[in-house]
Amino acid sequence: MTSTEAPATEGSAAPPTEAATVPGPPAPAGDEPRRFGLPVATCLVMGNIIGGGIFLLPASVAPFGTISLVAFAVLTLGAVALALVFGRLAQRHPRTGGPYVYARAAFGDFAGFLAAWSYWITTWVSNAALAVAAVGYLCVLFPAVGAHKWSMCLAALAVQWLPALANLAGTRYVGAVQVVSTVLKFAPLLLVAVGGLLFFDPANLGPFRATDQSAIGAVSASAAILLFSYLGVESAAVSAGEVRDPARNVGRATILGTVGAATVYLLGTLAVFGLVAHDSLVSSQAPFTDAVDAMFGGTWGGTVVACAAVISMAGALNGWTLLSAQTPYAAARDGLFPKAFETKRRGVPVVGVVVTAVLASALTIYNYTAGSEGVFEILVLVTTFTATVPYLISTAAQLYFLLSGRSERVHRGRLVRDASLASLAFAFSMWLVAGSGYAAVYQGVLFLFAGVLVYAVMSARKARATVSPAG
Repeated sequence: MTSTEAPATEGSAAPPTEAATVPGPPAPAGDEPRRFGLPVATCLVMGNIIGGGIFLLPASVAPFGTISLVAFAVLTLGAVALALVFGRLAQRHPRTGGPYVYARAAFGDFAGFLAAWSYWITTWVSNAALAVAAVGYLCVLFPAVGAHKWSMCLAALAVQWLPALANLAGTRYVGAVQVVSTVLKFAPLLLVAVGGLLFFDPANLGPFRATDQSAIGAVSASAAILLFSYLGVESAAVSAGEVRDPARNVGRATILGTVGAATVYLLGTLAVFGLVAHDSLVSSQAPFTDAVDAMFGGTWGGTVVACAAVISMAGALNGWTLLSAQTPYAAARDGLFPKAFETKRRGVPVVGVVVTAVLASALTIYNYTAGSEGVFEILVLVTTFTATVPYLISTAAQLYFLLSGRSERVHRGRLVRDASLASLAFAFSMWLVAGSGYAAVYQGVLFLFAGVLVYAVMSARKARATVSPAG
């Protein structure tokens, strides 16, 4: 097969016919071998999808009744479709950057920049949110942390910088931390998700539809709360440059990680529904704690759940910190982000990690010093919109490759199947946008427009660099 544009596989073995046509940008000297195998890549996906939200989800959707499990099932289908699309795209573009790479290949520099810019915003604001949420669970384990806002602020900063330091130590350590944190946080979750079924009492389930809404309305309302539980399915694709045999392993890791996370979500929520009486669950502040107490008695469940939550969010921060640097790195190599973001040490884009940690730290300090919880919550909601922009552009890119007949990217015998998956994933992404709300979309668009100015500057520099040798 003959390629009409740069494959730029960043270390993967491309067929001679592809490499012999129009070459992509050369890999920078000093790039280290890919370090992530299938298990680590799968843990990266699962760890990034499952943060701390799962520990509150059962209580959040309990007011709608057990019909919320239907919403979970619908969302799982959409997330799996999105995961399959990312797997297909990664087979053709096994490069670091994920959605940025696909958007730029299909629609050019501007679309690629928008994907990179919106994804980058998502990562560092989300990191700040995760750190602040982790402090709430740390206060359960260490009450002194919650004694003053400055002690809470310092704890949040420590929660952010420890994963950043692990990233700066190299991708080998990132992978080790991700595997360990995923195993540790899944132990108590699986205890409830699987063991809880042995104590399951159908009388606790409550009504199937607990509101006056129609069935469709109840599913949509509960889905609006659950929609963002699956953000992170793209994790392996974004870090494809660090995955061994990415054309094969990225797709597998994406599917395994998404299905694994979905299984824990569904079984965990179902088990809590059957362990905690519906009336109590609706008002519960710690549903998994109540579930553990119902299983074994006593009040030690709070400590167990708090430990699991801290480990869960630490693992998510570890993975998201890596992703926060990978997309700017890929864009910097193409001249669309400042060149400093291209700097790599021990397989990690160090400038991206540091800048992301600094920005997240600044937002955290602002949150604690200004007491502006409303502003902080708005920024967090904005990330739910900005995270879906790369999803929309990536699924649109897959549809473009299919409908334009780009045979080097799409096996023609799979056309109908791939087109159906891409369409379903696009619809799922649109649902994510709609679920984020008017205010979040409005604020998110402003963030995107701010990026247009950055693109103008970087594009002008790139143009000058192109014409200066001839001048």
